[in-house]
Amino acid sequence: MKTGKEKIKDTVKTIPNKPGVYRMLDRNKEIIYVGKAKNLFKRVKSYSSKSINNKRIEKMVNLIHDVEFTTTDSEENALLLEVNLIKLHKPKYNILMRDDKSFPYIFISNDHDFPRLEKHRGARKKPGHYYGPFPNAGAINRTIKTLQKAFLLRTCSDKEVEAGNKPCFNYHLKRCSGPCAGKITKDEYRKLVNDVKKVFKGDAKHIKSKFAEKMQLASKNKQYEEAAYYRDRIKSLSNL
Repeated sequence: MKTGKEKIKDTVKTIPNKPGVYRMLDRNKEIIYVGKAKNLFKRVKSYSSKSINNKRIEKMVNLIHDVEFTTTDSEENALLLEVNLIKLHKPKYNILMRDDKSFPYIFISNDHDFPRLEKHRGARKKPGHYYGPFPNAGAINRTIKTLQKAFLLRTCSDKEVEAGNKPCFNYHLKRCSGPCAGKITKDEYRKLVNDVKKVFKGDAKHIKSKFAEKMQLASKNKQYEEAAYYRDRIKSLSNL
C-alpha cells in the first residue's frame, strides 16, 4: 500500500506550474485540506519532502489518498476560490485557520442601503456576509482594493455616507460609485453587491463576460467613456 507521500509523487506529475487551488482527499474521498498556491506543482510537491517539521502536516500527509486541483488565472483568484472551498467543505485540517478569530474576513452588511467592503476580525455576530478567513492583512487588503476597482463599492464609514453631499476622493479615482453624493440608486448599488457575492462563489468569468458585452455595446454606440469604464473593470477583474 502506497504512503501519502508516494500518492503525492504520483499525482504531482499531472499538476501544472500555474496558480490555483489544491484539495487533499483521504481514503473515503473526503476533503481534509484545501490550499492555494502561486505555483501548484511546486506547492503540492513540497508535501512529498522527506522531512516535514510540522507534526500536524505530517499526520495529514499520512492520510492523503488523492489530490485534486483547479487552476486559476491569478494567485488572487486562487485565494478567493480557496476561501470559498474552505467555507463550503470545512476540511478537518483547515479547522485551526477557520476557527481562529485573529484571522481577517471581508464583511458586507445586510442592514445598510449601501453596504461597504470592510475588514472584520473577531466574533461574527453582525448580520451580513463574511468571506474568509484570509491568511494575512496583505491578502485581504489586495482583495478589497481589487474588488473596489471592479465593482465600485464604498469603503468609507456610514457617517461619511450620511454626511456627504459631494463625491469622495475614491469616486474621482473610479474606485467608488458615489452613493454619498447620490451618484447611484439603491437598486443599482445592490446589483454591484450581488456581483461581488457571485465572485466569492467562483463566478468571476461570468461577470467578466457580462462587462465585455456592455463594453462592446457602448463602443458600438460610440459611447467611448462608458466603454473605457467597463474595460477598466474587466482589467481589475482579471486580477481575481
